[in-house]
Amino acid sequence: MTPDHPSPASQSPAPAAKDRIYRSPMALVGGVLLLVVVCWLGFDALFKGHGRVPWLALAGLILVVPLVAAFTLRPAVFVNDDRLRIRNPLRVISLPWGQVSGLRSGFSNEVVTKSGAKYQLWAIPVSLRARKKAARRQQRAAADAARGTTPGRVGGGLSPSGLGFGGFGLRGAETGPTRSETDQVMDDLRETLERRAEEETAQGETTVRWAYEVAAPALAGAILLIILLTTG
Repeated sequence: MTPDHPSPASQSPAPAAKDRIYRSPMALVGGVLLLVVVCWLGFDALFKGHGRVPWLALAGLILVVPLVAAFTLRPAVFVNDDRLRIRNPLRVISLPWGQVSGLRSGFSNEVVTKSGAKYQLWAIPVSLRARKKAARRQQRAAADAARGTTPGRVGGGLSPSGLGFGGFGLRGAETGPTRSETDQVMDDLRETLERRAEEETAQGETTVRWAYEVAAPALAGAILLIILLTTG
């Protein structure tokens, strides 16, 4: 007797892979703090101001709050095996891997399409300070390897207790990854590009959508502010 097998119609499709999401923690923290300050000052002027002050405060809030949120809280990069979706302050770009020709890291991280278009990855900012620290770690690791010592340790060797000879221990502040965090993220994206660029499910057209939900209120606030200032 052969075992029963479920019919194709009864088999549920395999779930789609979840996106990996990259965001800047410092931008999120800075955005929240800035929004708290802006709202505190704005609502204080709105409810306690006199004359035209409440109207100016209202126009300023309508203008500033969407822009602050757009440039700090909004940016994110969503990655799966089929496409790269970039949510920048004012645009959302969806790029199938088959349309990506490369990823560049300089003073900013960018994705370049086969048509020659370039899109900055706002959610993956470059930290020159972190890059320099990682380069110093890499140089120290190479020097340790050339001397035949254990990377990140000082002294001639390690005792069974784990402490370095001569009372020296770990270089706690000097150990760590030899690549900055954002450079490691870009390496991961390049690996995904190399692995998936030729796959059938990773083909398609590039789409770009403007963030009207950000631009519309900011524009309305700017117009209201101009009207108030010019008619005062």
